[in-house]
Amino acid sequence: MDSILALFSDPAVWAALVTLIVMEVVLGIDNLVFISILSNKLPEKDRQRTRRIGIGLALIMRLALLSLIGFIVALTAPVFDLGFVGPAGEHGEPLFETAFSWRDLILIAGGLFLVWKATKEIHHTVDTAPTHDVMDAKNAVINNAGAAIVQIILLDLVFSVDSILTAVGMTDHVPVMMVAVIVAVLVMLLASDPLANFIEKNPTVVMLALGFLLMIGTVLIADGFGVHVPKGYIYAAMAFSALVEGLNMMARAAKKKSADKAKLH
Repeated sequence: MDSILALFSDPAVWAALVTLIVMEVVLGIDNLVFISILSNKLPEKDRQRTRRIGIGLALIMRLALLSLIGFIVALTAPVFDLGFVGPAGEHGEPLFETAFSWRDLILIAGGLFLVWKATKEIHHTVDTAPTHDVMDAKNAVINNAGAAIVQIILLDLVFSVDSILTAVGMTDHVPVMMVAVIVAVLVMLLASDPLANFIEKNPTVVMLALGFLLMIGTVLIADGFGVHVPKGYIYAAMAFSALVEGLNMMARAAKKKSADKAKLH
């Protein structure tokens, strides 16, 4: 206890904690968007419970991975190499490489799953005709909370590994990482219902969110192949797209208000 109190009496530790909380919250947005879209496919009575289970599992998974911090760090060691290396970039590092670690394989698998899932959901949104596909939005499989939770667990694992490796890169203190992860997941828990309700009430936002998932999946695959896209670019693109969509929503609301006034007169 004394060591923990001494640790948190250091201003540098508090600065690292605040920075890490912000980073974890930002990284958690990807996870939360996926959970919101998936839970909205369920019957209304199951949605909130599924979201809370998914976020609770994300917390448990992150804390469990933190307790195995040595093992997680070891996931970055290459396990096999195909021998291909891209040309050197502006900082002297190769543009891509094929020396794969377990982290790379997890990111590639998760990215492929996200791209597949987002593509299927976009297809269902554009073409509403029912099909016999097991992932059809009207199919009983997707209306089962257990199936949704399994998919959430798979993506929780991918996002958790990425989250913990980010935390390891920012601080050496496990208590600081744990506090940051708990705070970030609590923020996700508070934001989950409003975000899910907002996405459900605004169909165009659903397509935007699916586009985000498609981009995030592509970035995860690229990261697995050693092509590191700066996260600042990704979140700047997401923020710009959200801003444009917000302006479109305001324009539609103003047009609807004018039409309603015209009807009254």
